[in-house]
Amino acid sequence: MDRQSERTQPTPRPPLERIAAAIRKERGRAGLSLSELAKRAGIAKSTLSQLESGAGNPSVETLWAISVTLDVPFSRLVDPPRPPVTVLRHGEGIAVPSERSNYVATLLASSPPNARRDIYLVHVEPGPPRESDPHQPGTVEHAVVSAGRVLIGPSEEPVELGPGDYIAYPGDAPHICQALEPGTALTLTMEHT
Repeated sequence: MDRQSERTQPTPRPPLERIAAAIRKERGRAGLSLSELAKRAGIAKSTLSQLESGAGNPSVETLWAISVTLDVPFSRLVDPPRPPVTVLRHGEGIAVPSERSNYVATLLASSPPNARRDIYLVHVEPGPPRESDPHQPGTVEHAVVSAGRVLIGPSEEPVELGPGDYIAYPGDAPHICQALEPGTALTLTMEHT
């Protein structure tokens, strides 16, 4: 399948089992009944019941209302645990559509507690790779490619990415970034804990 075909595929559905388990867990942690959470979030009890049973089709607005009511980040309801190196190809990820507009929010990475992030726009051209020494312990780098192709990630196992692809990898280990096409650009976020 070519890259263009991948981009025109339907938006993936949110992970209903993960959302159901997270809502049940956070509702229990908050000590709220199903009825009370639905009331406080301004959603129908039947909608919440469906979500907790892994059914329904949650909108970003519904999940946002639940997360605000439970006082947890939106990402806690939809983001599964991830390994140290995470790659999301264009069209992958936890996509949640709006019910009010032509808008789909795809969570790429949630910020852990007490983290600091620096965001960079990086332009890189073909040539020798940019070899980076390890940064301070706990550093994680996140990159989203906006143009071109790049080889990026841990020095021993870099990953080739194209436009719309995402990767997260430990920045506290040796890593590289090498353009494979002219005009390569990416957004790089360095997360420090």
